[in-house]
Amino acid sequence: MNMKAWVRDQIANPEKKPMPILSFPCVQLMGIGVKELIASSDFQSRGMKLIADRVDSAAAVSLMDLSVEAEAFGSTIRVSDDEVPTVIGAIVEDEDEADELEIPEVGAGRTGLYIESLKKAKALITDRPVFAGCIGPYSLAGRLMDVSEIMILCYDEPDMVHTVMEKVTQFQIDYCKAYRDAGADGVLIAEPLVGLLSPSLAQEFSHPYMKQLIDEVQTDDFIVIYHNCGNNTPYMKDDIYTLGAAAYHFGDAIDLKVMFDGAPADALIMGNVSPSQQFLGGTTDSIREETHRIMADCAAYDNFLISSGCDIPPIAKWENIDAFFEAAKDFQK
Repeated sequence: MNMKAWVRDQIANPEKKPMPILSFPCVQLMGIGVKELIASSDFQSRGMKLIADRVDSAAAVSLMDLSVEAEAFGSTIRVSDDEVPTVIGAIVEDEDEADELEIPEVGAGRTGLYIESLKKAKALITDRPVFAGCIGPYSLAGRLMDVSEIMILCYDEPDMVHTVMEKVTQFQIDYCKAYRDAGADGVLIAEPLVGLLSPSLAQEFSHPYMKQLIDEVQTDDFIVIYHNCGNNTPYMKDDIYTLGAAAYHFGDAIDLKVMFDGAPADALIMGNVSPSQQFLGGTTDSIREETHRIMADCAAYDNFLISSGCDIPPIAKWENIDAFFEAAKDFQK
């Protein structure tokens, strides 16, 4: 599939289909827990297929599991049945450990399993694009160095941070290329930690590495969707829009309509119904109201696609997920 043409078609089509980051709630449809889901490529691909059969989305998205790459580097993760996996502790705490950090082979840990699940899902889902999901370089470095500590190290030990950034970026390039080779139509790259940085720190420690990644992996047939969800995101949007991604996805911490100022007209802008407040904690009425509010704010822009603000939690209510899709459809009528 020519994905650059797909982006153009989404922009040109007056009837926009939603594209939420929706994968983990498949556990409810399958009667399993998150522990089982993340350990089986068959469960993952079948879960993606069940979701694709249930909702009329613009694309299917694989698991947004931001622990996978850190685990491949050697981090310990915590897994439960009801929540996405999380990384415990740091494995890089000084310059020596940064220098000695080894870049794993793609396939280490669960990365091979996730690539296999994407390949299987691509064979099952044939009516829409199928996107892989992965963590961004700075957010991965933060998990290896501790998400709070890395912000201090950007000031105190910048060379150490750059050492880790160079290594994780190379791994992410190889990982995304493996997804591309497996048949993925693109990748959604989540950089949640970048939105906590000042624009100047983001310009030094994130954007150059993300641009390198995008330049090396994005093709006509494989696009990158860049996700950033912090409070500071609007202040760095001009820099973000130089990255060259085919699409940009923003979290619910910000007013989405401000992100269209200066946005490239040929790139999709997606967001941003709250996963926690609405999909997880809201009601069918509240999610309908919020979906309509965001669409009213942004629907005038041809390159807008309504989405969740971030990954929808595993135990989010399916009645709310269904209500989101119904609200988006009703608004366009």
